[in-house]
Amino acid sequence: MSGRYHALSQLPETLPVFPLSGVLLLPRGHLPLNVFEPRYLAMVDFAFSSTRLIGMVQPSEPEEKTLKPALHPVGCAGRITSYRENEDGRYLITLTGICRFRCEEEIEAATPFRQLRVSFSEFAGDLEPADDSAFPRDHLLHALKGYLSRRDLKADWQSVMNAPAETLVNALAMLCPFEPAEKQALLEAKGWSERVAILVALLEMAGAAAGPASIN
Repeated sequence: MSGRYHALSQLPETLPVFPLSGVLLLPRGHLPLNVFEPRYLAMVDFAFSSTRLIGMVQPSEPEEKTLKPALHPVGCAGRITSYRENEDGRYLITLTGICRFRCEEEIEAATPFRQLRVSFSEFAGDLEPADDSAFPRDHLLHALKGYLSRRDLKADWQSVMNAPAETLVNALAMLCPFEPAEKQALLEAKGWSERVAILVALLEMAGAAAGPASIN
């Protein structure tokens, strides 16, 4: 879906934002969301009436301590690419990641949800697919096998082996239950190679912390 955006000038200067701790969206990643709070139902309606873009960003302080927690400086804009409304009023949506942004300032808006003025300028490369020509698939698979083995989890290895590199990295980075700070490190990686290296390191560290296991 990011293919519909060919230049940063096509992206807005302001975004409604959905602050969620431990939730990661990456460019060309797909994030399903179950929206039920009234303020975020209003946010989805607002997005549909404008650009269909929502900014995902993690709070940088515990949400239970304040109604308006500080936010991490970098988030990712996603476009609503799937939508269903349940009979109980919930929205089931999917965001497809478009481009990361840097938070410049929060806008004093009358809406029940938060809005930010953002800059996409340092993340122009997000609009193009990753160059995966040097993707260390074997290294990543070995780290993933150890990670899953130590947790008694299984994977569809045929799908893992055949998945495009960026699709695989996005899925693992977004779905694995890493700590919020670790998710933020994956988001803020300067480039594709750095993100892959961070992901492999996180899988290896989590596997080692869980104790020894045999890998078949």
